[in-house]
Amino acid sequence: MANKCYVTTPIYYVNASPHIGHSYTTIAADTLVRFRRKMLGKENVWFLTGTDEHGQKIQKSADEQKISAQEFVDRTVRQFRELWGKLDISYDDFIRTTEKRHIDFVQQVLAILEKKGEFYSANYQGWYCTPCETFWTESQLVEQSCPDCKRPVERISETNYFFKLSKYRRWLIDYIKNNPYFILPEIRRNEILSFLELNELSDLCISRPRERLSWGIPLPFSPDHVTYVWFDALVNYISAVGSFDDQGVYHSAWWQKDAEVIHLIGKDILRQHAVYWPAMLHALGIELPKKMTIFAHGWWLLADTKMSKSLGNVVSPLEMVDKFGIDVYRYFLLRDVPFGLDGNFSQEAIVKRFNFDLANDLGNLLYRTLTMVEKYYQGTVPQAEARSEERAREIQEAIAGLGQQIGLALGPAADFNFSQALEKIWVLIGKANKYIEDKKPWNLAKENKDEELKAFIRLLAETIREIARQLYPFMPGTAEAITKQIGGDSVAKGAPLFPRIDTKAN
Repeated sequence: MANKCYVTTPIYYVNASPHIGHSYTTIAADTLVRFRRKMLGKENVWFLTGTDEHGQKIQKSADEQKISAQEFVDRTVRQFRELWGKLDISYDDFIRTTEKRHIDFVQQVLAILEKKGEFYSANYQGWYCTPCETFWTESQLVEQSCPDCKRPVERISETNYFFKLSKYRRWLIDYIKNNPYFILPEIRRNEILSFLELNELSDLCISRPRERLSWGIPLPFSPDHVTYVWFDALVNYISAVGSFDDQGVYHSAWWQKDAEVIHLIGKDILRQHAVYWPAMLHALGIELPKKMTIFAHGWWLLADTKMSKSLGNVVSPLEMVDKFGIDVYRYFLLRDVPFGLDGNFSQEAIVKRFNFDLANDLGNLLYRTLTMVEKYYQGTVPQAEARSEERAREIQEAIAGLGQQIGLALGPAADFNFSQALEKIWVLIGKANKYIEDKKPWNLAKENKDEELKAFIRLLAETIREIARQLYPFMPGTAEAITKQIGGDSVAKGAPLFPRIDTKAN
């Protein structure tokens, strides 16, 4: 693991309220960050999130509400901040693309690239998708519609500035082939390689005429144009953590050759991150960190259909948190589906995870152990020597190896497999519950086998403490609650942590 780690979410486009997809990426990033802070120390990990606030869709939404674009984004950004607070997201910085620090930095980037001859002006005639804010050629259209969102396009003719993206095609192919963890999971890496190898790469239009769109960052060399929202947005990853010197050289405490950089994104914005972004950095002369990974996760679906505001099937994260609790929501999203795949979201699936994993397994182990400590030892975990019996040794070995197993599961080689990491914790929970059933401590008490009972109870307490330590990145509130109950030798049994949900009553 690198000495420094920089983790980012995408900066979320604020033309609508946050939904499950936004919360999924951010919870995943928060979990990685909490784990790496535990491994590297808080001072060596930086977590960036934020909001993308320019572009035509923002202007259109503001116009529909008869307010200014700035007022519109301010309102929506407030919802994102409130949700991240509700979800206990431990970000270090929240960047907005309307902030002066970002605007000034983007204009520096534009000026540097213009001076290097990376841009040219040309008249463009072609098809434009307003929802995606993207130009398409005739051959790219699917049934005369946008190939990404399938919505109608309009014919546009205008003069714009273009970034010479096409000249980086060969460099991109070689870089991706030589850095197997640069794009993950592998299916997405192959998707980008196939796109680059089978297609000529078009130059990227990086401007919009101000007369058509005023809500954007002005080009420093052409006041009649504003910056294309994607060229503006991607720059946030470096604008938030560094600066250019007078010679145009970028310096950052976090964007370093030997640092680990993890961009977590949804699979629908992979091409912008895996093609535009590295080419922009390369053109700027900014070296990509050796351990840089762009991970494109799957979508949460409702009945196998992608959630969409236009379809009216968007689920509010706040509603789920209010109904089930923060940690239950976090646990379900991280456990139910491997991170790179699509998954079907339902409240029934959350209830099933709650009752089986959290109530029956974890909650039951904790409550039974606390009850035995109270019943047999007046609320104090007894001191005892470790037992040499095979089952006890097996659990002790599982405790000793759990952290390493989780570390492997949460690395790029395992595709940041949160579900697998949680499964490792639940294997230990299962071993401990089985140990109780097989050992029958109530019989040990009846038979006055006090030393054996002490060792048994002590081992259960140590097991639960390790479970809480390892569970913290995934379910911080739950881990803290467990530690309060059994973190010291004097226990404090309260109500069951996860009382079963009565499915017949719902």
